[in-house]
Amino acid sequence: MTPNLTHIALHVRDLDAMIAFYQDYCGLAVVHERVDDGFRVCWLAEAGREKEFIIVLMPGGPGRDQEMNDFSHFGFALESRAAVDAMVARGKEAGNLAWGPFDEPYPVGYYCGLRDPDGNFVEFSFGQPLGPGAEG
Repeated sequence: MTPNLTHIALHVRDLDAMIAFYQDYCGLAVVHERVDDGFRVCWLAEAGREKEFIIVLMPGGPGRDQEMNDFSHFGFALESRAAVDAMVARGKEAGNLAWGPFDEPYPVGYYCGLRDPDGNFVEFSFGQPLGPGAEG
């Protein structure tokens, strides 16, 4: 049997702020929520992909607050360069733009990075070999 990646689980500082960020910026929805041992556990997913891949958020984490030279990140594909530019504008306005936009040769594409409320980098890209804008 070949394993399939189904989820990533994170302990976060502020569960509600993280849920709001991933709903607002990434279009994820809460697809499951429960209370385990007195704390909430939330599953977030893209519409139509609830059985393929989820992000599980749980309270009680220390936060991440990544250094600028740590390029660990979550990656989300957007439908156009204009959508990346719009994300840059949103990030600047909200004060959570971390980097970009940058335009790199294939397979990197056009991208920017924002910080989520826990301090993780979240990349928004166009022109990578995954998702909208993928080169055939």
